[in-house]
Amino acid sequence: MDNSRQGIDISSVPTVVIRPSSGWIPINFRDLWVYRELLYFLVWREIKVRYKQTLLGFAWAIIVPFFTMIVFTLFFGNLAKVPSEGIPYPLFNYVALLPWFLFAEGVNRSSISMVQNVALVQKVYCPKLIMPISGVISPLVDFAISFTILIGMMLYFGYPPTLKVLWLPVFILLALLTASGVGLWLSAINVKYRDVRYVVPFLIQLWLFASPVVYSSSLLPEKYQVIYGLNPMAGVIEGFRWALLGTEPPGSLIAVSVIIVIAILISGAFYFRHNEKTFADVI
Repeated sequence: MDNSRQGIDISSVPTVVIRPSSGWIPINFRDLWVYRELLYFLVWREIKVRYKQTLLGFAWAIIVPFFTMIVFTLFFGNLAKVPSEGIPYPLFNYVALLPWFLFAEGVNRSSISMVQNVALVQKVYCPKLIMPISGVISPLVDFAISFTILIGMMLYFGYPPTLKVLWLPVFILLALLTASGVGLWLSAINVKYRDVRYVVPFLIQLWLFASPVVYSSSLLPEKYQVIYGLNPMAGVIEGFRWALLGTEPPGSLIAVSVIIVIAILISGAFYFRHNEKTFADVI
């Protein structure tokens, strides 16, 4: 079509030049906000694909943590007699499993997010950071569903919520930030080295037993609490127990965990953006 006949002055049309990021630049939060609808779409797609053509659907969000709790209760609560600070072991364990599955699923989904969205990476301009972030946010639906079982368990065992529960969103956010930091590192590495998909399940399994899921961090001597806080999920899990069950406050444990979470998140974000310019060529 002849643009001159349509009365369009081509010289007046602005030219937008898209260049790859260079160096260790800060995160472009403006781009993330502009493409927020894409983030919503990716999260919604992740949720639908996860339960598409499944017999039980969203019931899996309850079945997995609930039956994991039963197995852990049988082996660690009844057979191994692991102390649970005077709290019924099923409740003690289930409270820890909720943030753990939120974190584990976030890491799993975000680590493979770039590979799953090859067409989007290679053919469409958008902030690539949205993809691992969507993988971290989508498990919140499973968390909300499984949380309803926790409410019933708390009432059944005689542990009604107190005002401490108002701190719960802080610990949920901390779990999401931990998953985001780890997910950013792994998703960027996974673009070059597909071994990550084999490493992640093994890493998550080890991390589970290195975190106070089946036991309490109070079993460790006080002098080791700060060192144990280097595991950011230790502070998150003990924070959940304190907010919901009234256990001893995490104290120095949560303080160290917060510092580590911030370090992982910032370093992961900068590493991701630094390698972002090569994703389309390498993937």
